[in-house]
Amino acid sequence: MSALSTSARSRWGRLSDAARRWIDSDLARDFRSSPVALFALVVVSLYVLAASFPSLVAPHPVFDLSTLDFADAFRPPAWLEGGSWRFVLGADDQGRDVLSAIIYGLRVSLFVSVAAVALSVAIGVSLGLIAGFYGGWIDSLIMRVADVQLTFPAMLVAVLFDGLLRSAFGEQAHQRHAISIIIVAIALSGWVQYARTVRGSTLVVSRHNYVLAARMMGQPTGFILFRHILPNVATPVFVIATIQLAVAIILEATLSFVGLGVPPTQPSLGTLIRVGNGYLLSGEWWLAMFPGFALLFLVLAVNLLGDFLRDALNPSLK
Repeated sequence: MSALSTSARSRWGRLSDAARRWIDSDLARDFRSSPVALFALVVVSLYVLAASFPSLVAPHPVFDLSTLDFADAFRPPAWLEGGSWRFVLGADDQGRDVLSAIIYGLRVSLFVSVAAVALSVAIGVSLGLIAGFYGGWIDSLIMRVADVQLTFPAMLVAVLFDGLLRSAFGEQAHQRHAISIIIVAIALSGWVQYARTVRGSTLVVSRHNYVLAARMMGQPTGFILFRHILPNVATPVFVIATIQLAVAIILEATLSFVGLGVPPTQPSLGTLIRVGNGYLLSGEWWLAMFPGFALLFLVLAVNLLGDFLRDALNPSLK
Protein backbone atom coordinates (compact mmCIF):
# COMPACT_ATOMS: atom_id res chain seq x y z
CA MET A 1 0.00 0.00 0.00
CA SER A 2 2.79 2.36 0.90
CA ALA A 3 4.48 1.73 -2.46
CA LEU A 4 1.23 2.50 -4.27
CA SER A 5 0.70 5.71 -2.29
CA THR A 6 4.30 6.75 -2.97
CA SER A 7 3.82 6.14 -6.68
CA ALA A 8 0.55 8.11 -6.67
CA ARG A 9 2.22 11.02 -4.85
CA SER A 10 5.07 10.90 -7.34
CA ARG A 11 2.69 11.09 -10.30
CA TRP A 12 0.73 13.89 -8.64
CA GLY A 13 3.97 15.76 -8.03
CA ARG A 14 4.95 15.46 -11.69
CA LEU A 15 1.53 16.71 -12.75
CA SER A 16 1.79 19.64 -10.34
CA ASP A 17 5.24 20.52 -11.66
CA ALA A 18 3.95 20.38 -15.25
CA ALA A 19 0.99 22.61 -14.32
CA ARG A 20 3.31 25.13 -12.66
CA ARG A 21 5.61 25.14 -15.68
CA TRP A 22 2.60 25.78 -17.93
CA ILE A 23 1.33 28.61 -15.70
CA ASP A 24 4.77 30.23 -15.72
CA SER A 25 5.33 29.72 -19.46
CA ASP A 26 5.40 32.57 -21.96
CA LEU A 27 2.34 31.19 -23.76
CA ALA A 28 0.25 31.20 -20.57
CA ARG A 29 1.34 34.76 -19.80
CA ASP A 30 0.37 35.79 -23.34
CA PHE A 31 -3.04 34.19 -22.83
CA ARG A 32 -3.58 36.08 -19.58
CA SER A 33 -2.67 39.37 -21.25
CA SER A 34 -5.04 38.85 -24.20
CA PRO A 35 -8.77 39.10 -23.37
CA VAL A 36 -9.68 38.23 -26.97
CA ALA A 37 -7.66 35.00 -26.87
CA LEU A 38 -9.14 34.06 -23.49
CA PHE A 39 -12.65 34.69 -24.80
CA ALA A 40 -11.96 32.59 -27.90
CA LEU A 41 -10.53 29.78 -25.76
CA VAL A 42 -13.60 29.81 -23.50
CA VAL A 43 -15.97 29.74 -26.50
CA VAL A 44 -14.10 26.86 -28.16
CA SER A 45 -13.99 24.96 -24.84
CA LEU A 46 -17.76 25.36 -24.41
CA TYR A 47 -18.36 24.11 -27.93
CA VAL A 48 -16.10 21.10 -27.36
CA LEU A 49 -17.76 20.35 -24.01
CA ALA A 50 -21.24 20.50 -25.56
CA ALA A 51 -20.17 18.33 -28.50
CA SER A 52 -18.49 15.78 -26.21
CA PHE A 53 -21.49 15.31 -23.92
CA PRO A 54 -24.58 16.21 -25.98
CA SER A 55 -26.89 13.92 -24.03
CA LEU A 56 -26.01 15.78 -20.82
CA VAL A 57 -26.09 19.31 -22.26
CA ALA A 58 -28.96 19.17 -24.75
CA PRO A 59 -32.40 19.95 -23.26
CA HIS A 60 -34.10 17.25 -25.38
CA PRO A 61 -33.00 13.88 -26.87
CA VAL A 62 -33.51 14.70 -30.54
CA PHE A 63 -33.03 11.11 -31.71
CA ASP A 64 -35.73 9.71 -29.40
CA LEU A 65 -38.82 9.65 -31.64
CA SER A 66 -41.09 8.92 -28.69
CA THR A 67 -40.44 12.43 -27.32
CA LEU A 68 -41.51 14.21 -30.52
CA ASP A 69 -44.86 15.96 -30.70
CA PHE A 70 -45.94 17.29 -34.09
CA ALA A 71 -48.05 19.86 -32.26
CA ASP A 72 -44.75 21.61 -31.48
CA ALA A 73 -43.70 21.77 -35.13
CA PHE A 74 -42.48 25.21 -36.23
CA ARG A 75 -42.86 26.58 -32.71
CA PRO A 76 -41.04 29.96 -32.69
CA PRO A 77 -38.30 30.94 -30.22
CA ALA A 78 -39.38 31.45 -26.62
CA TRP A 79 -39.41 35.27 -26.73
CA LEU A 80 -41.80 35.42 -29.71
CA GLU A 81 -45.55 35.06 -29.67
CA GLY A 82 -46.49 31.40 -29.55
CA GLY A 83 -43.08 30.38 -28.25
CA SER A 84 -42.32 28.21 -25.24
CA TRP A 85 -39.35 28.13 -22.90
CA ARG A 86 -39.28 24.35 -23.47
CA PHE A 87 -37.89 25.26 -26.89
CA VAL A 88 -35.68 28.28 -26.28
CA LEU A 89 -34.59 28.60 -29.91
CA GLY A 90 -37.79 27.21 -31.35
CA ALA A 91 -38.66 23.85 -32.90
CA ASP A 92 -38.25 22.44 -36.41
CA ASP A 93 -40.75 20.91 -38.83
CA GLN A 94 -40.96 17.71 -36.75
CA GLY A 95 -41.20 19.36 -33.35
CA ARG A 96 -37.55 18.83 -32.42
CA ASP A 97 -35.80 21.38 -30.27
CA VAL A 98 -33.50 23.52 -32.43
CA LEU A 99 -31.00 24.09 -29.60
CA SER A 100 -30.70 20.34 -28.99
CA ALA A 101 -30.32 19.70 -32.73
CA ILE A 102 -27.50 22.27 -32.85
CA ILE A 103 -25.70 20.60 -29.93
CA TYR A 104 -25.96 17.17 -31.52
CA GLY A 105 -24.94 18.67 -34.87
CA LEU A 106 -21.84 20.13 -33.23
CA ARG A 107 -20.73 16.63 -32.31
CA VAL A 108 -20.66 15.55 -35.95
CA SER A 109 -19.18 18.81 -37.28
CA LEU A 110 -16.34 18.92 -34.76
CA PHE A 111 -15.56 15.22 -35.02
CA VAL A 112 -15.36 15.33 -38.81
CA SER A 113 -13.30 18.54 -38.81
CA VAL A 114 -10.83 17.47 -36.09
CA ALA A 115 -10.38 14.01 -37.64
CA ALA A 116 -9.86 15.54 -41.09
CA VAL A 117 -7.26 18.01 -39.79
CA ALA A 118 -5.46 15.24 -37.88
CA LEU A 119 -5.31 13.06 -41.00
CA SER A 120 -4.22 16.04 -43.09
CA VAL A 121 -1.43 16.79 -40.60
CA ALA A 122 -0.28 13.16 -40.66
CA ILE A 123 -0.14 13.10 -44.48
CA GLY A 124 1.39 16.54 -44.93
CA VAL A 125 3.99 16.27 -42.16
CA SER A 126 5.13 12.81 -43.29
CA LEU A 127 5.50 13.89 -46.93
CA GLY A 128 7.17 17.15 -45.91
CA LEU A 129 9.72 15.34 -43.74
CA ILE A 130 10.50 12.86 -46.52
CA ALA A 131 10.80 15.58 -49.17
CA GLY A 132 13.04 17.81 -47.07
CA PHE A 133 15.23 15.02 -45.70
CA TYR A 134 15.87 13.02 -48.87
CA GLY A 135 15.70 15.78 -51.48
CA GLY A 136 16.40 14.87 -55.08
CA TRP A 137 13.70 13.31 -57.24
CA ILE A 138 11.57 12.39 -54.20
CA ASP A 139 11.45 16.05 -53.16
CA SER A 140 10.65 17.12 -56.74
CA LEU A 141 7.88 14.54 -57.11
CA ILE A 142 6.14 15.43 -53.84
CA MET A 143 6.38 19.16 -54.45
CA ARG A 144 5.10 18.88 -58.03
CA VAL A 145 2.09 16.92 -56.79
CA ALA A 146 1.56 19.64 -54.18
CA ASP A 147 1.85 22.36 -56.84
CA VAL A 148 -0.74 20.62 -59.01
CA GLN A 149 -3.17 20.29 -56.11
CA LEU A 150 -2.76 23.98 -55.25
CA THR A 151 -4.30 24.81 -58.61
CA PHE A 152 -7.58 23.23 -57.45
CA PRO A 153 -9.75 24.86 -54.76
CA ALA A 154 -10.16 22.77 -51.60
CA MET A 155 -13.90 22.53 -52.20
CA LEU A 156 -13.35 21.11 -55.69
CA VAL A 157 -10.87 18.50 -54.43
CA ALA A 158 -13.33 17.34 -51.77
CA VAL A 159 -16.24 17.23 -54.24
CA LEU A 160 -14.19 15.28 -56.83
CA PHE A 161 -13.07 12.71 -54.25
CA ASP A 162 -16.59 12.32 -52.89
CA GLY A 163 -18.03 11.99 -56.38
CA LEU A 164 -15.46 9.39 -57.47
CA LEU A 165 -16.18 7.16 -54.47
CA ARG A 166 -19.93 7.65 -54.87
CA SER A 167 -19.76 6.47 -58.49
CA ALA A 168 -17.29 3.65 -57.76
CA PHE A 169 -19.05 2.02 -54.79
CA GLY A 170 -22.67 3.06 -55.23
CA GLU A 171 -25.01 5.24 -53.21
CA GLN A 172 -25.76 2.72 -50.43
CA ALA A 173 -22.10 1.97 -49.68
CA HIS A 174 -21.37 5.69 -49.81
CA GLN A 175 -24.09 6.38 -47.22
CA ARG A 176 -22.72 3.71 -44.88
CA HIS A 177 -19.24 5.21 -44.96
CA ALA A 178 -20.19 8.85 -45.55
CA ILE A 179 -18.41 10.23 -42.48
CA SER A 180 -15.16 8.40 -43.24
CA ILE A 181 -15.34 9.54 -46.86
CA ILE A 182 -15.89 13.19 -45.97
CA ILE A 183 -13.00 13.05 -43.46
CA VAL A 184 -10.62 11.72 -46.12
CA ALA A 185 -11.94 14.18 -48.71
CA ILE A 186 -11.30 17.19 -46.45
CA ALA A 187 -7.90 15.81 -45.41
CA LEU A 188 -6.78 15.36 -49.03
CA SER A 189 -7.71 18.96 -49.77
CA GLY A 190 -5.54 20.40 -46.98
CA TRP A 191 -2.29 18.43 -46.66
CA VAL A 192 -0.29 20.66 -49.03
CA GLN A 193 0.27 23.53 -46.59
CA TYR A 194 1.73 21.20 -43.97
CA ALA A 195 3.97 19.46 -46.50
CA ARG A 196 5.39 22.71 -47.89
CA THR A 197 5.95 24.22 -44.45
CA VAL A 198 7.57 21.10 -42.98
CA ARG A 199 9.67 20.55 -46.08
CA GLY A 200 11.16 24.05 -45.84
CA SER A 201 11.89 23.70 -42.13
CA THR A 202 13.35 20.21 -42.61
CA LEU A 203 15.79 21.50 -45.23
CA VAL A 204 17.19 23.85 -42.58
CA VAL A 205 17.08 21.53 -39.55
CA SER A 206 18.57 18.55 -41.40
CA ARG A 207 21.81 20.52 -41.82
CA HIS A 208 22.25 21.11 -38.09
CA ASN A 209 25.18 19.42 -36.41
CA TYR A 210 23.12 17.15 -34.14
CA VAL A 211 21.22 15.73 -37.14
CA LEU A 212 24.45 15.20 -39.08
CA ALA A 213 25.95 13.49 -36.01
CA ALA A 214 22.92 11.20 -35.71
CA ARG A 215 23.25 10.20 -39.36
CA MET A 216 26.98 9.50 -38.94
CA MET A 217 26.20 7.32 -35.92
CA GLY A 218 23.95 5.22 -38.12
CA GLN A 219 20.68 5.93 -36.36
CA PRO A 220 17.58 4.81 -38.29
CA THR A 221 16.08 7.37 -40.64
CA GLY A 222 12.67 7.17 -39.00
CA PHE A 223 14.21 7.83 -35.59
CA ILE A 224 16.06 10.87 -36.92
CA LEU A 225 12.97 12.25 -38.63
CA PHE A 226 10.56 11.89 -35.73
CA ARG A 227 12.96 12.27 -32.79
CA HIS A 228 15.37 14.98 -33.95
CA ILE A 229 13.70 16.88 -36.78
CA LEU A 230 9.94 16.75 -36.12
CA PRO A 231 10.06 18.46 -32.67
CA ASN A 232 11.91 21.38 -34.25
CA VAL A 233 9.37 21.89 -37.04
CA ALA A 234 6.21 21.19 -35.01
CA THR A 235 5.41 24.77 -33.93
CA PRO A 236 4.32 26.10 -37.36
CA VAL A 237 2.40 22.85 -37.93
CA PHE A 238 0.43 23.42 -34.73
CA VAL A 239 -0.42 26.96 -35.74
CA ILE A 240 -1.47 25.94 -39.25
CA ALA A 241 -3.60 23.11 -37.85
CA THR A 242 -5.47 25.52 -35.59
CA ILE A 243 -6.21 27.86 -38.48
CA GLN A 244 -7.05 24.99 -40.83
CA LEU A 245 -9.55 23.64 -38.31
CA ALA A 246 -11.78 26.62 -39.05
CA VAL A 247 -11.39 25.95 -42.78
CA ALA A 248 -12.30 22.28 -42.26
CA ILE A 249 -15.41 23.24 -40.28
CA ILE A 250 -16.58 25.55 -43.06
CA LEU A 251 -15.75 22.98 -45.75
CA GLU A 252 -17.70 20.25 -43.95
CA ALA A 253 -20.65 22.58 -43.46
CA THR A 254 -20.54 23.58 -47.14
CA LEU A 255 -20.44 19.98 -48.34
CA SER A 256 -23.31 19.05 -46.02
CA PHE A 257 -25.25 22.12 -47.17
CA VAL A 258 -25.08 21.02 -50.81
CA GLY A 259 -25.94 17.43 -49.88
CA LEU A 260 -22.48 15.86 -50.23
CA GLY A 261 -21.55 15.66 -46.57
CA VAL A 262 -22.74 13.51 -43.69
CA PRO A 263 -26.02 11.58 -44.07
CA PRO A 264 -29.30 13.09 -42.77
CA THR A 265 -29.42 10.48 -39.99
CA GLN A 266 -26.32 12.10 -38.45
CA PRO A 267 -26.94 15.81 -39.07
CA SER A 268 -24.19 18.39 -38.79
CA LEU A 269 -24.50 22.17 -38.67
CA GLY A 270 -24.36 22.30 -42.46
CA THR A 271 -27.24 19.83 -42.73
CA LEU A 272 -29.33 21.83 -40.27
CA ILE A 273 -28.70 25.02 -42.27
CA ARG A 274 -29.65 23.24 -45.50
CA VAL A 275 -32.91 21.96 -44.02
CA GLY A 276 -33.74 25.33 -42.47
CA ASN A 277 -32.94 27.15 -45.69
CA GLY A 278 -36.04 25.64 -47.25
CA TYR A 279 -38.25 27.40 -44.71
CA LEU A 280 -36.67 30.85 -44.76
CA LEU A 281 -39.19 32.36 -47.18
CA SER A 282 -42.14 30.85 -45.31
CA GLY A 283 -41.21 32.71 -42.10
CA GLU A 284 -39.54 29.97 -40.02
CA TRP A 285 -36.22 31.84 -40.07
CA TRP A 286 -34.93 30.34 -36.83
CA LEU A 287 -34.44 26.92 -38.43
CA ALA A 288 -31.51 28.22 -40.51
CA MET A 289 -30.40 31.32 -38.61
CA PHE A 290 -29.52 29.75 -35.27
CA PRO A 291 -27.43 26.89 -36.73
CA GLY A 292 -25.79 29.53 -38.93
CA PHE A 293 -24.95 31.68 -35.91
CA ALA A 294 -23.59 28.62 -34.09
CA LEU A 295 -21.31 27.93 -37.05
CA LEU A 296 -20.31 31.60 -37.27
CA PHE A 297 -19.29 31.88 -33.61
CA LEU A 298 -17.41 28.57 -33.71
CA VAL A 299 -15.37 29.51 -36.78
CA LEU A 300 -14.74 33.02 -35.46
CA ALA A 301 -13.49 31.69 -32.10
CA VAL A 302 -11.20 29.14 -33.77
CA ASN A 303 -9.82 31.81 -36.12
CA LEU A 304 -9.14 34.20 -33.24
CA LEU A 305 -7.41 31.42 -31.33
CA GLY A 306 -5.33 30.53 -34.37
CA ASP A 307 -4.31 34.15 -34.94
CA PHE A 308 -3.26 34.46 -31.32
CA LEU A 309 -1.17 31.27 -31.44
CA ARG A 310 0.45 32.38 -34.70
CA ASP A 311 1.66 35.58 -33.02
CA ALA A 312 2.43 34.06 -29.60
CA LEU A 313 4.55 31.23 -31.03
CA ASN A 314 6.42 33.44 -33.51
CA PRO A 315 9.90 34.03 -32.01
CA SER A 316 10.49 37.04 -34.26
CA LEU A 317 7.68 38.92 -32.46
CA LYS A 318 9.16 38.38 -29.00
